[in-house]
Amino acid sequence: MNRLRDRISRAGTAGCAVLLGAAALTGCTGSGLNGEPRQTALPGGGLSVSPLANRDGTRPGLAPVDSEGDKAAARDLIAALATKGRGPRTGYARDEFGYAWMDTADGVPLARNGCDTRNDLIRRDGQKLRFRDGSDCVVVAMTLNDPYTGRTIEWRKQRAAEVQIDHVVPLSYSWQMGAARWDEAKRRRLANDPLNLLPVEGRANSAKSDSGPASWLPPSRPVRCSYAVRFAQVAVKYELPVTAADKRTMLAQCGG
Repeated sequence: MNRLRDRISRAGTAGCAVLLGAAALTGCTGSGLNGEPRQTALPGGGLSVSPLANRDGTRPGLAPVDSEGDKAAARDLIAALATKGRGPRTGYARDEFGYAWMDTADGVPLARNGCDTRNDLIRRDGQKLRFRDGSDCVVVAMTLNDPYTGRTIEWRKQRAAEVQIDHVVPLSYSWQMGAARWDEAKRRRLANDPLNLLPVEGRANSAKSDSGPASWLPPSRPVRCSYAVRFAQVAVKYELPVTAADKRTMLAQCGG
């Protein structure tokens, strides 16, 4: 599986260099001029980055994968995924993945930074952030450009459920596809890994529930290939298979 993950990484990241902070990652798709990550300007300000140029999930948003070269890389990524049927949900509970939203899931970006995972993700993707008095962590107001619906949401903490943090690969789905056999540390990583997390409209997240791509896709069609890429990236990182129907649907979103 490690060899497969390396092969997928090369297929999905050939031909450019991206500078992420002080660390240079050689080889990425989703790039614009001069090797910079391809970015989409958002209505409320800020930028959204292609998932092909955001392999650790620390950059904001879910910009469309729209060039033919990037769609080909997306199909290569998805095509290499293993498939199996969903197992039973027996024994699943959210607590099996640690409490929400813990800052102590070692082994993922942003862990142990003094801010819980939910606020980390809001700070990553929100614009016009306002913090609670005396805090540089707890966000009480922001503008969110929801990737799933295309809506711009003026969010306030008093209406917290209007924005929810979606697990791109749902935790229940992962349980049925093999996470039931993982140790708790790995399950905590999946639950708090920014690669697997997106702040989105609450109603869209509720409609998705624990569906795979064959049963639910973002209402906004331009990001459906990007969503499939992100789902595949998480599956590769955590060595999870997907169902055959999910794989077919994911390929179809990227022109396969």
